[in-house]
Amino acid sequence: MSEIVREDPGEGVALVRINRPEARNALNQEVRRQLAEAFTAIAADNAIRVAILTGNDEAFAAGADIKAMAEASPIDLLLRRNHLYWDAIVRCPKPIIAAVNGYALGGGCELAMHADIIIAGENARFGQPEVKVGIMPGAGGTQRLTRAIGLYKAMLLCLTGETFSGREAFEMGLASKVVPDGEVMTSALAVARTIATLPPLAIAQIKEVLRAGQDASLESALMLERKAFQLLFASADQKEGMRAFMDKRKPDYKGR
Repeated sequence: MSEIVREDPGEGVALVRINRPEARNALNQEVRRQLAEAFTAIAADNAIRVAILTGNDEAFAAGADIKAMAEASPIDLLLRRNHLYWDAIVRCPKPIIAAVNGYALGGGCELAMHADIIIAGENARFGQPEVKVGIMPGAGGTQRLTRAIGLYKAMLLCLTGETFSGREAFEMGLASKVVPDGEVMTSALAVARTIATLPPLAIAQIKEVLRAGQDASLESALMLERKAFQLLFASADQKEGMRAFMDKRKPDYKGR
């Protein structure tokens, strides 16, 4: 049975589901490899405009597979090159929506933070509890969490290993949206379908500039924004969008 299941819930939308229910979707090497393959394929597929990443009702991903790590040496970890698997996700030019129910702990929380939008169930459980097993976050947990919620809140959560709910994730700025647990996928699909109707080149530029601008000075980030804005005026979608607005009709975006 595949550790990752790819579904196609609608035009322009891909759904990637982690499929290790017996292990609460814990992230072993095979899951990481298949996730990288799935998002590499999505990045290259012009028919896909947005992707949803999810698990099941019990767990988005409960963390790294501790059994596969417990006796590893530093060289073992080095040679696994897990950062290359993570990079395949974060470098995907299509927007990624993490639909989170249940546990999103450790590597699962880090995986959610590789997405561009996080839609959380009220009772989802987020956290970076690695300190409780003698280690620390190693796939962006200290860095992405700090950028999302600020230094002092991230410091508290990483140093104590405390978990927090989907509602709390939303209130601290980690989740984009919080909904009742049973509505997570419905909400994620609604957002995905909205994005899928919009011009793909503009969507890709928005994602790229938002991501790159986070770590640049304001002056440099504004320059990136201006250049991307100007570039879009070379697209057929810009002409179509503005003509449709003036004609009071629905635009038909082709991604060109």
